[in-house]
Amino acid sequence: MATQSPFSFLDGFFERIAAGPQPPAWLVHELQHRLVLFLNHVLMQEREAMERLARQRGRVARVQWRVYSMALQVTPAGLLDLAPQGALPDLRLEVSETSPLSLAKGALRGDKPTIRIEGDVQLAGEINWLVDHVRWDVEEDLARVIGDAPARAVAGMAGRVAGALRRFVGGRMASGLDGTSDRPTS
Repeated sequence: MATQSPFSFLDGFFERIAAGPQPPAWLVHELQHRLVLFLNHVLMQEREAMERLARQRGRVARVQWRVYSMALQVTPAGLLDLAPQGALPDLRLEVSETSPLSLAKGALRGDKPTIRIEGDVQLAGEINWLVDHVRWDVEEDLARVIGDAPARAVAGMAGRVAGALRRFVGGRMASGLDGTSDRPTS
């Protein structure tokens, strides 16, 4: 007997949200702008990432998932900015998986989503390098706010929670794949 995920209701929830009223353009733009600020914050912590991106200055990459898209332009400093309206992308990246739940499960397992790539191969290679090598140092940022020792404790606890969540999801996925269930049958 197959076990149904306790989060399966989220798939339908996200589909209903996507089919419903769309957020206003100003909100979408503001969220995209905040995401660019965050990405640049992470990039600035890795000098090699900025140097690699600087070689791609002026190039535009458009990322798409379902009906949501975002066009990013590489700045001369090796950072990112929102591309001007109507800019033609040099690279198109489209996330193939439409289910937010499946994307979240894959992310918890450490899997990369399947992406359809079209356009500039060099830019695609640089973005792939960034995804593989650049990580956000949450502990360092937290230490600036609350100090080194509390930041280390919070990061350690978060790491243990994330590990437990990965093991739980991995165990649930494994039991679902082999047809067994953790629930007793009556």
